[in-house]
Amino acid sequence: MKLMSWNVNGIRAVMKKGFMDFLAVQQPDILCLQEIKVHNDDLPEDIRQCGWLDGYQGFWNGAKRKGYSGTATLSKTEPVSVETEIGDERFDAEGRFQFMDFSDFFLINTYVPNVKGDLSRLDERQEFDALLLAKIKQLEKTKPVILCGDMNVAHHPIDLARPKANEGNAGYTIEERQGMTNYIESDLVDTFRSLHPEAEKYSWWSYRGRARENNVGWRIDYVLTSKELEPRIQSADILDEITGSDHCPVELCIGKA
Repeated sequence: MKLMSWNVNGIRAVMKKGFMDFLAVQQPDILCLQEIKVHNDDLPEDIRQCGWLDGYQGFWNGAKRKGYSGTATLSKTEPVSVETEIGDERFDAEGRFQFMDFSDFFLINTYVPNVKGDLSRLDERQEFDALLLAKIKQLEKTKPVILCGDMNVAHHPIDLARPKANEGNAGYTIEERQGMTNYIESDLVDTFRSLHPEAEKYSWWSYRGRARENNVGWRIDYVLTSKELEPRIQSADILDEITGSDHCPVELCIGKA
């Protein structure tokens, strides 16, 4: 199974920047999208029904606020069930979750809140991480979990081009990094870092200062799995050659049980 995750910074925008070609070439079995920026009530019927996608079913969770946040999942296999709420209106209203029950694992597609430049959402971010981790541990009582999405944090110095200059800044505060540590210490596997412990690859670049051209980036998009799935992991990668957004896709290939 090939699983991909991509913050597209607007589904309508990325569809004008080669999204269909990307999908035709890559053919992921499951594609998780973040920051779709489409309100559920405004979602065109052709997008909602995925009539423009051969072989995929689409599941959409737009934010109540128009043009903001939201998640979506395109899958070649229909999940047993899909949930979009964690029980906290602050996050549920922003379309930040999709919990999908597949035959031998749960998939969580998430878009973690950015704490903002003034760190005004830092406390909320910590509460978000705690809620999500508790949900993961609850689901793991039934079967293993795959968590993917824009986690909005660079975990270690190797995960961003300029760690010293960004200490204490949004995306690299002690609190956010500890949140990621909590996931790992709860027996979740950072699939890319597990297979590539010394690789300096990034998944997001600022639009300012020719950051992508100069590869001044951050690794803030992840695929994490329950420890139980680790023996099935075949490969994990960051597809930094793919453009169309300020993020690039991340990928996990995993074998059958």
